[in-house]
Amino acid sequence: MNARTEPAEAETAPATPARPPLIREFLLVAGLFLVYKLGRQLATGHTGDAFRNARRVWDLERAVRLPHENAVQSALLHGDTLVHLANTYYATVHFPATLAFLVWLYVRRPAHYVWARRVLAVVTTAALVLPFTFPLAPPRMLTGTGLVDTGRVYGPSVYGPPSSDHLSNQFAAMPSLHFGWALMLAIGLIAATKSRLRWLWLLHPLITLLVIVGTANHYWLDALVATAMLGLALAAIHPPRRTATTAGRGTGVPVAREPVPAGAVR
Repeated sequence: MNARTEPAEAETAPATPARPPLIREFLLVAGLFLVYKLGRQLATGHTGDAFRNARRVWDLERAVRLPHENAVQSALLHGDTLVHLANTYYATVHFPATLAFLVWLYVRRPAHYVWARRVLAVVTTAALVLPFTFPLAPPRMLTGTGLVDTGRVYGPSVYGPPSSDHLSNQFAAMPSLHFGWALMLAIGLIAATKSRLRWLWLLHPLITLLVIVGTANHYWLDALVATAMLGLALAAIHPPRRTATTAGRGTGVPVAREPVPAGAVR
């Protein structure tokens, strides 16, 4: 009897991780987005410090010979269509892409969803501290750089005049969560999938980087600081180990099974 039951037990694939309760996750993710918006709003003010810090960041980038943001913006300004597309990408892709990423992981890769949600929560919470300690005006506000506010000039723009903008803190340029979230999206999908084309997801943070710099909404250093913060979060919060079942599902890769003892009946 044991010889008949042991092989069946040995061939049983690991159970798929259970999805977290939907209502709880909806509230957690909604809370994450709300903290993102309200946290930045709480850090408003300190206009003088924000412009002084902006000049320091600009000078530091030139001292360490980072490329001029002007080079990226000049490429966008070769035609109205390209700069309009960049402004649209900045205004419309950030939140929907991140939400779609979390929804897909929740449905298809529950364990990776929990990991990604934790990483995003840590990075977002940490990012909200910087505007209190290091307010920073974006390059589009900095005079003497040759940069223009492409959103205001060419549209669409997500920001109004800073003095009357009650929906966002425009002096919280560092770090760039636009870039940090986009990079996590790419890393999360690469970790959760096995397609040979999955590395193409890196195009999303690359395009996001060119867009945030070319539209003069962020400095290079904003993206570098976001990358460092994401790296620390990823070092502390490890992705789930892929089981044989999840590795083989939908990829054409055979699922590994436990060896059947010699002489056992299948």
